[in-house]
Amino acid sequence: MAKGIVFTPEKCIGCRICELVCTFSKYDDFNPKDAAIRVMPFDEEGLQVPLACIQCDEPECAAACPVDALVKNKETEVVEYNRDLCIDCKLCVDACPYDSITYSERLSRIIKCDLCGGDPECVKLCPSGALEFKELDSELKEKREKIAAHYSQAYKEVAK
Repeated sequence: MAKGIVFTPEKCIGCRICELVCTFSKYDDFNPKDAAIRVMPFDEEGLQVPLACIQCDEPECAAACPVDALVKNKETEVVEYNRDLCIDCKLCVDACPYDSITYSERLSRIIKCDLCGGDPECVKLCPSGALEFKELDSELKEKREKIAAHYSQAYKEVAK
């Protein structure tokens, strides 16, 4: 059974340590704009919601990539990014239904969670326990997809 990051928005305190540790572990830099995890504020609900790639079973980002720079690893079930193949067309960014892939102009690359090779730094350093790395059964996968879709849609409405 695959493992993944499970978010509990009610526990998130909005400290954004997950964003900082993500960029530091990947790029040796503290730049939240380049984090693969983003904390989205939903003030009306009084929530801070951490969002990252949920490693879809049928990743639309990978299907949209014309050069197979994004491929679902059958063993780990992680959607892996190959920078050497990427042509920076950004079709994957548009294809992701959860807005979990971004493009960094500064780094000239897409930004997407890869679960840190199976040991996510953001989870290890989350002070409130809002992030957990655990086995995902089909029910939990479905729940994560619904949550990601809900908050992604809400964010799109607010950003209009």
